[in-house]
Amino acid sequence: MKILVINAGSSSIKYQLIDLESVERNAVLASGLVEKIGEPVGRIVHKTYAGGAEKKHVEERPLPTHNEGMARVVELLTDPAEGVVKDASEIAGVGHRVLNCGEVYSDTVRIDAKVKEAIRDFFPLGPLHNPANLMGIEVAEKFFPDAVQVAVFDTAFHQTMPPKAFLYAVPYEWYTKYRLRKYGFHGTSHKFIAAAAARYLGKAPADTNIISLHLGNGCSIAAIRGGKCVDTTMGVTPLEGLMMGTRSGDIDPSALEYVMDQTGMDIHQMLTTLNKKSGLKGVCGVNDMREVIEAAAGGNEMAATAFEMFCYRVQKYVGAYMAVVPNLDAIVFTAGIGQNSQPVRERVCAGLEHLGIRLDPEKNRVRSDDPIELQRDGAPLKILMIPTNEELQIAVETKQIIDAANA
Repeated sequence: MKILVINAGSSSIKYQLIDLESVERNAVLASGLVEKIGEPVGRIVHKTYAGGAEKKHVEERPLPTHNEGMARVVELLTDPAEGVVKDASEIAGVGHRVLNCGEVYSDTVRIDAKVKEAIRDFFPLGPLHNPANLMGIEVAEKFFPDAVQVAVFDTAFHQTMPPKAFLYAVPYEWYTKYRLRKYGFHGTSHKFIAAAAARYLGKAPADTNIISLHLGNGCSIAAIRGGKCVDTTMGVTPLEGLMMGTRSGDIDPSALEYVMDQTGMDIHQMLTTLNKKSGLKGVCGVNDMREVIEAAAGGNEMAATAFEMFCYRVQKYVGAYMAVVPNLDAIVFTAGIGQNSQPVRERVCAGLEHLGIRLDPEKNRVRSDDPIELQRDGAPLKILMIPTNEELQIAVETKQIIDAANA
């Protein structure tokens, strides 16, 4: 069964075509990125993986809207010479990553008019993502009329959080009237990791307790007890919590008023700064952790400070979440930084030996695309690195919806 996974942004379409019944289990047939939609010249990077060999196609052309971008993706997927499917009807389902539908949906759903209205209703709480997600859905419906359209919500996995975790200590009517609460994000990744960790540990998900560290340009941690999320670091938006590539993470709200008074910034300028000009980039000028580490090694003091800040904040949340996840089985590093940055893993674990977190330096040097253990022999707590795969998770959940409809 071929599933197309789409993550539509305001000026981009990220996609992956996955065959869930291939000889090579869960093979990615094609992937790509359509970007700079709406600008004078757009860009498409399209990759195919026939026989395990990657072929890359790059082109630049005007892409006035998502419609033109998706039309070109369909042409590339079905190209008689280089395409991976004969026509669009071969694609059984389209799984859409959707940012937020709050408490309306706590699981993946087949898209209908009611679902689209719910996505639209959450535009105010996801102004950068929900409108683009809905646009991607409507474009996909046009180009894949025979496919089952499915919404996978980034917030769904976190809907098991109890009120003591998701409520803010503000007037309660802000929650009842305005839906102000912690929603959490990266839910698809944390859900994938929760299941993968349970399989690796040989335990039922309901018996598995982990702390999942999704560390990339965007970062979040989830406390997972009995396979379910009980707390997470991101909040009503992805801005809360950890220090990230360009996001500030936690900050005293009064500091914002002070800086706005000093600079004359309005709230929109402030939020742009907190989302796009803060974090690692705000402290040392670059947001790629590899560049931060390289600059720190070269004697750049602010890069070294940014690195220490980043790791320290991860440490603090790990300690906090150990308090709410008894009988912890493992802490799990994942995503770009979590999977690939040995210095970050080493620094995060350093000083946490009294909590049973004891990293083996030699094991930590191993690079792997498969789950590996990083703790010292005999340590009471496992330290795992498990690569995440949000696209595969979306594809699998899309197939489940299709299978249930056909049962």
